[in-house]
Amino acid sequence: MKNEIYNELCKIPMLDAHTHIDASHMCARGLHDILLYHMVISDLYSAGCPEGSRLSEEPGEAEIEQRIKSALPYIKHIQNTSCFWGMKTILCDLYDWEEDITEENWRKIDAVIRAKSEQKWAKEILGKTNIKRVSTELWRGHGGLHDEVFQYSLEWAFFTRNQWNTYDTALLELEHAWNQDIPGAPLGVTADKESLNFKKKIKDIDDVAEAVRHYCEKIPYEKIISTASHLSTDITYAPVTREQMVEALKNRAGAGEIERDIYANYINELYYKALSEKSAKIVLNYSIGAEPLPYESGSKLRTETVFELAGLIDKYKNLNFSFYLSSQHQNQALCTLARELPNVSLTAYWWHNFFPWSIRQLISQRLDMLPANKQVGFFSDAYCVDWVYAKAMIVRKQLAEVLAEKIAQGQYSFESALATAKQIVYETPRQLCYMEPSDF
Repeated sequence: MKNEIYNELCKIPMLDAHTHIDASHMCARGLHDILLYHMVISDLYSAGCPEGSRLSEEPGEAEIEQRIKSALPYIKHIQNTSCFWGMKTILCDLYDWEEDITEENWRKIDAVIRAKSEQKWAKEILGKTNIKRVSTELWRGHGGLHDEVFQYSLEWAFFTRNQWNTYDTALLELEHAWNQDIPGAPLGVTADKESLNFKKKIKDIDDVAEAVRHYCEKIPYEKIISTASHLSTDITYAPVTREQMVEALKNRAGAGEIERDIYANYINELYYKALSEKSAKIVLNYSIGAEPLPYESGSKLRTETVFELAGLIDKYKNLNFSFYLSSQHQNQALCTLARELPNVSLTAYWWHNFFPWSIRQLISQRLDMLPANKQVGFFSDAYCVDWVYAKAMIVRKQLAEVLAEKIAQGQYSFESALATAKQIVYETPRQLCYMEPSDF
């Protein structure tokens, strides 16, 4: 039954609601884009590899070679992981490579991948995956190089994302955008505060208002279908007065957790108030349930956060919110939010939830608790279409497992199971996320 369902699921088109794919290099540029995808780097780092940071956005040949060689001795230790399964699937299905990767042969498979690294091949991969449209960061579209493939999300400033040992992050994020005339790349997951040298800096409450106004005016609403940001659970979400913000700004140099929360809440509310006055059709996507560690993040979500957010979201009923969850234990709580707040939906499985056992549990719980038009069943979070392929395969296999179980217990018929699957991976992202399929 599971295999039959899986085969039918592969025939159902999917829409990828969130990626970081760059229009100038949609598929893997070499082995590094597959082997050193950041989720695999975490596996390798855990296994003992000395390198835990992400690759540079545009790595040079010296960096690529050094990082691959550094990783090679540790590949044998991660062959049990689902990230390795994804990597193996890419190499086998897309590049006909079934050998172990070693010091002696890695250049050979690297050359194979590089030889196929062109936009035509990227579209062929999407065809094999049966993906009909992809959402990526606006700045990665490079002015519309492949609008037939992409729709766009604004991932520019993260007013409610905490950073490792940094307490004025919301101000830094706002300054980052205030110093740009058009939306650019966001600050990194672990931004180096000391390297930031903004010309315009926030000194007082009037600067905050001006910077938020600038941010909202520079959003190209006609070019995007969504925004993408993060809601840190380390922040306590509560109303903040103007007076509290004025005092907190005076203590920026010595800011701590109290000031951090004041900055984030005040700026975020100004942002929501401005957005609520617009008539733009966009969804506000938020990752939630992962907090920064020195290189990446760990799964973390306070139980109080969900209901703090409920109060905030309910104030802005004309804004549409969708959550990417990375904390297994709070899925039920978020489902209750989506059941009771009409402007809340849930989108797929993010970072620390993107593992087969977790995906199955989330799918099963959400299918039981939420209408199919309030849940989006897939996003890859990939940086190249090769990883879209692998992640789509993993999700389809877990979805087949869940649907087979529900058919076996009499909850669904075979036909209704497939109809539900099509709803969450194709119809809901069309209706809820404003995605439009394309044959490119």
